Amino acid sequence: MSVDRLGAGGGDERGSASLEFLTVGILLLVPLVYLVMAIAAIQGGALAVEGAARHAARVAVLSEDARDVRSAVERSVRISLADYGIAPEATSVELTCEPAGGCSEPGARVRVEVDATVVLPLFPSFLGLDRFGSVQVSGTATQTVSRFAGVGP
Repeated sequence: MSVDRLGAGGGDERGSASLEFLTVGILLLVPLVYLVMAIAAIQGGALAVEGAARHAARVAVLSEDARDVRSAVERSVRISLADYGIAPEATSVELTCEPAGGCSEPGARVRVEVDATVVLPLFPSFLGLDRFGSVQVSGTATQTVSRFAGVGP
């Protein structure tokens, strides 16, 4: 028996290993790339709300006008989240002060909580499908008003 006769029954399979490798590689690579993109979007959103909350708490503590604190906080959150591409409609801001009397009293603790909805990549917005492909992220920051706040030189 020659070597050619043994291989003749199985047919010619030269090159099929590379085709199988490419097929399986693409089938595994596409979900892996999407997973990395989704995790990056969620991490970016988490960093955005955390930074926005921290910045808004600082703005509230340093605000001179007690009546303008809430609008200054919302404005700073909107600007901070715009840097990350998060729409203002997808966010909510909650400002609380302890004691409840005011956010500008010396020793008051100001707490800012920012919630945002991060839409995962490649989810279409028509028919409300982006609602299913979104993740809620939140960030909280607390600052204390200086005991020397409002004291002139």
